[in-house]
Amino acid sequence: MKAIIIKEHGVPTLADIKEQTMRPDYIKVKNVALALNPTDLHHTSGAGRIGGIIGCDLSGIVEEVGEECKTHVKKGDHVYGVCHGANLSSEEDGAFAEYALIRDGHLARIPENMSFADTATLGVGITTIGQSLYMTMKLPLPGEEPIEDAPFFLVYGGSSATGTLAIQYAKLSGCRVVTTASPENFELVKSRGAEAVFDYHEPKCSRLIKEYTNGEIYYVLDCVSTESSYKLIADALPETPRKPVQVVTLLPTDAWPRKDVSATAILAYTSFGKAFTKFGIDFPEIRPHFEYGVMFWKLSQKLLAEGKIKPHPIALRKGGLAGIPGGIAEHAEGKVRAVKLVYRVDETDKGQSSQGAPIQGPELGSKW
Repeated sequence: MKAIIIKEHGVPTLADIKEQTMRPDYIKVKNVALALNPTDLHHTSGAGRIGGIIGCDLSGIVEEVGEECKTHVKKGDHVYGVCHGANLSSEEDGAFAEYALIRDGHLARIPENMSFADTATLGVGITTIGQSLYMTMKLPLPGEEPIEDAPFFLVYGGSSATGTLAIQYAKLSGCRVVTTASPENFELVKSRGAEAVFDYHEPKCSRLIKEYTNGEIYYVLDCVSTESSYKLIADALPETPRKPVQVVTLLPTDAWPRKDVSATAILAYTSFGKAFTKFGIDFPEIRPHFEYGVMFWKLSQKLLAEGKIKPHPIALRKGGLAGIPGGIAEHAEGKVRAVKLVYRVDETDKGQSSQGAPIQGPELGSKW
């Protein structure tokens, strides 16, 4: 089958590889649409392994259901889901191929009124939101009694794919959501439920956020997780917190500047319930993370079908699998804003082999 692999360090390449071997606790999907994430840039810039399939987000048609699976899908169902991309511990994992193996419980049926392209964007976002807002911050789940007194929730990077989902989920949990974005994306984040949005380029951004929230931000999700985002958030938080502040990041917290406020980095891959090695670290199987992920995927399927959650805007790109290296390069050059790049697998030229240029992405820290 055709797949995007790391043929040499930093170079995503379209290649012919052996089709995956079926596993009893996985679902095999014939991919229809694939979506890029910033994490795909990290995979190609040194965090992946030569030969491994990259990519996490997909949608497609169920080909086979493993004998140990408890998920209620069957052959022929239209589904969206998430894979463990660039998995050092299993080269057959990863989304960017003609077929993908999805861990039981980490996929859902596509609502009748939605497309493969729209739902291909959801996998990483759903998994990340489940881990950050609910498993870590312990907000009440949508449908439960909303959190008392409608606290402020800051989403840094609200126009990112995870950011637009975080805004919607936090609001469903009873929070007043404020966020950061570039001015051209203000309307997008407001359409997803943000009550106030601030330009992170503005030198006074931290002060403006603090003034708007009366210095009462106790929940934060940083969807960018850089030294500059950490500083802006730290400055916007209460100077003397009257209760614990929950700050969750998507990358290591080595550069977090405040000693009096803890920041917690999450890693969505632990949701798959399998031991793995990444960033030079051996991660054990964490069964509770897997069980929580399965529960949250089931809940999110219901929310999407009811129209309570909207996917991120997409930008369709041509070339199928062969176009993906170019999309990763777009991410590396900072050209992708407020959309997810989506590729239709059936557009892949069966006789084509595409190799991207070496990708230089941000270096990841060693602490998680």
